Amino acid sequence: MEASLGIQLDEPQPLSPLRDRLQTDGSFKKYEQNCRLRGVEKDIERLYEAVPQLGSVFKIEDKIGEGTFSSVYLATAQLKMGPEEKIALKHLIPTSHPIRIAAELQCLTVAGGQDNVMGVKYCFRKNDHVVIAMPYLEHESFLEILNSLSFQEVREYMFNLFKALRRIHQFGIVHRDIKPSNFLYNRRLKKYALVDFGLAQGTCDTKVELLKLVRSEAQQESCSQNKAPIVMANKVSEGSVGLSVQRSVLGERNFNIQSSISHESPAAKLIKQPKPMDVTSRKLATKKKVVSTKTVTSNITRKAASTCPANLTCDCYATDQVCSVCLSRRQQVAPRAGTPGFRAPEVLTKCPNQTTAIDMWSAGVIFLSLLSGRYPFYKASDDLTALAQIMTIRGSRETIQAAKTFGKSVLCSKEVPAQNLRTLCERLRGTPSLAVEKQEDHAHESTLSLRTDQNLKLPPHMELPGNSFHEDGGDISETSVNKHQANLKGWDQVPDEAYDLLDKLLDLNPATRITAQEALIHPFFQDLSL
Repeated sequence: MEASLGIQLDEPQPLSPLRDRLQTDGSFKKYEQNCRLRGVEKDIERLYEAVPQLGSVFKIEDKIGEGTFSSVYLATAQLKMGPEEKIALKHLIPTSHPIRIAAELQCLTVAGGQDNVMGVKYCFRKNDHVVIAMPYLEHESFLEILNSLSFQEVREYMFNLFKALRRIHQFGIVHRDIKPSNFLYNRRLKKYALVDFGLAQGTCDTKVELLKLVRSEAQQESCSQNKAPIVMANKVSEGSVGLSVQRSVLGERNFNIQSSISHESPAAKLIKQPKPMDVTSRKLATKKKVVSTKTVTSNITRKAASTCPANLTCDCYATDQVCSVCLSRRQQVAPRAGTPGFRAPEVLTKCPNQTTAIDMWSAGVIFLSLLSGRYPFYKASDDLTALAQIMTIRGSRETIQAAKTFGKSVLCSKEVPAQNLRTLCERLRGTPSLAVEKQEDHAHESTLSLRTDQNLKLPPHMELPGNSFHEDGGDISETSVNKHQANLKGWDQVPDEAYDLLDKLLDLNPATRITAQEALIHPFFQDLSL
C-alpha cells in the first residue's frame, strides 16, 4: 500500500438560472438570508407548538445548530428581575430512545457545570419531544480561527480540553464524539465548554447509572445480532470473488465478513443472504446444504459455524477471496459512534472493548490539526480507508503490531514508514501566504487521500517554496521572510514536548495511550495551573 498526501477540491457547480440572475445584481446573499430566516421562523413555530410550555419561559431568537439527532436554538430567558440570560435550547428528535435521552441528561447533571463541561439548567418534555436548556456560550468557528491562533492559545485550548476530558472520565463517561464543534471556545473570554453527550457510553465502572442501562442494552443488541442465522454457501469455487478497492489494500481475518461485492460472479451469488424463512424451514435447508472446499473439510466448517474459534485459520487470508470459514463467522458487533476522521484505530477495527482512550485519540487528532494548520486532517468515506490514512502517518508496521494487542489481525500489502510528526506539521503549516489562501476559500480541507504513487510525498501545490521537498525549488524574498517572522506568533519555537504529547495521544495501542490526567501534568503544560 502506498499513499500520498493530497487535497480534495470540490468540483464547481453550475449556477442555476435564478442563482445566476441574482448573482449578477448582487442580491443572491440577501435572497439566501431571507430563505434561511423563513425556514428558521417555521422551525421555531413548530417547536413552540410541540412544547408549549417553552413560550412562557423563553423567547426563541434563532436556530444556531442542527445535527442528526437534535437541533439547537438560541433563546432569552424571560426573567421577572435581573439581566437577560442567553440560553441554548437543545431539541432532541422524537425518535431518540428514551433511555438514551435520559442518559444524556444525567451526564450533564452529574458531570456538567465545572471543569469546562457544559451543565444543564432546565429540561422540558411534551409527549415525545424533549428540550434541554443549557447556558449559552458564544463561540468561534474552529475553521475560521485555526490559522490565526498563536501557539500559546493552542496550549491553553488543549489544556482546557484535557480538563474537560478528565472530568467526564472520572465519572466513567466515554464521550465518543470529541471534535472541535463539540468543544465550544470563546476566544475573547477564554471560556470553553464540552457539549453533546448524545453518543456517550459508560465504562464498566461508570458512576452514571443510566449509562449502565445503555451499556447493557448495547451488549444485548450485540448478542442478538451475533446469534443471527449464519448463511452457508452450497459450494464456494476457488475463483476470486470481486471485492471493493479497500479490500485489495487492506485484508484482515476479522473483517472479511459481509464484504462488499463489486461485480456479479457465480461465487458472489452464493454469498448473498436468502430471504427470511421460519426456523423449521431453515433447519431443513441447513441439513440439505453441504459446504466443501479443497482445504477446509465440512466437519471443520460446521465447527466454525457453531463456535468460530479464534485460532481457526481461514483460506482467504492475504488474498482477495472469501472462503467458507470467513462466511461462517458470526458478525462482530462493536460500538462505532463518532465522527469520521476522529475515530480511534480500535473503533475502526470494531474492537468490542472500547474505553476512554478513544476520546484521547480524538483529542490527538484535534491537536494534530492545530499544529499542522489543517482541518479536517483525516477525511475518509469508510473505516478501512480511514485506517489506511492513519497508517500513512503512524506507519503500517506499527499499526499492525498495535492491532494484535487488541485481538485484530491487519494485513498491509506494502510497508509504509511512520512519519516524523514535527516534520509533517511544519511542512503542512506552510507559509503565511498559504495560510491566508486556506482561510479565504476553505478549499484546503486537509485530507490524506489514498493513492498509488511511487513515493510518499506532498503534491506540488502543498509544498513550501525553497525547501528540500519542493520539486522546482524557489526562493522566498526577504520581505516575505520578515512578514513570516512577524506573524509566527510563537510557531517558530514549538518545543519538542508538543510533539511528544502528540505522539502519546496518537498511540495506536489504547492500553498505553496517555490519559487526560497524565496529559495535564505533561511537561508541555508545565507553567499552566490546574
